[in-house]
Amino acid sequence: MRLIRFEDWAKPIAPVRREVRSATPELDEGKPPVLFVPGFGHGAWAFAEFWLEHAAGRGFPAHAVSPRGHGGSGDTPRATLRAYTHDVVQAAASLPRQAVLVGHGAGALVVERALARYPARAAVLAAPVLGGWATLGVALRRNPAGTLPAIFGGRLRLSRRQLFSRATPEAVARGYVERLGRASARAQWQLLLHRAPEPAVGDPPVLVVGSPDDRVVPASALTRAARRYGGAPLLFPGMGHDLMLDARWREPIDAILDWLEKGGS
Repeated sequence: MRLIRFEDWAKPIAPVRREVRSATPELDEGKPPVLFVPGFGHGAWAFAEFWLEHAAGRGFPAHAVSPRGHGGSGDTPRATLRAYTHDVVQAAASLPRQAVLVGHGAGALVVERALARYPARAAVLAAPVLGGWATLGVALRRNPAGTLPAIFGGRLRLSRRQLFSRATPEAVARGYVERLGRASARAQWQLLLHRAPEPAVGDPPVLVVGSPDDRVVPASALTRAARRYGGAPLLFPGMGHDLMLDARWREPIDAILDWLEKGGS
């Protein structure tokens, strides 16, 4: 763990209004809070739809943060991955107990970066988009029309077919796609060019979950991500990239909570 980061001292992150949506259990069972982190274009709303209340119903205090420029959070010009990470760390640090961090899509990369700054109880990388040029290659092959504008500073556009399985009703999926915003152009570029994250503080257990039928993240990427943490991915065939909004949304969140109840191992 780095004790001093010159960039943090020389170029502090500007404050911003931060949206955090929460659902809490009726009785405090002493379970760790879970902080959900959305991927690019999504906001806390993506978890508030189903996962927050479901986690609370199983005794876990559940929270979802919208990084700046997403959901109901304020924005700052040229927001960076470092700024998104700062928002997650600040949200986690505000919770009364050591939290579990759950990142979806590019939010999984933000969680990986946050783990170097926040001593999480455990972490989950859901359908993780962990960046690098391989990510660009996959995106260009599977979604050229939506990816090319992002390379030149435009908005990354994801389609209903990429995000959801056929089991999700067309009108429902279309409504979610219409709610998508965008990450900053700078953060999109950093997703491709970022360095490997620093080691996690305290070596927390990390679970990787996803679908072999994800049209954003290939199964091979899920396997590589899980191997970095000494495990294998937990897979949900037939689901789309947006696990928390897909028709079978209960399956992955129940598996995540089961894993946490067993001690995150």
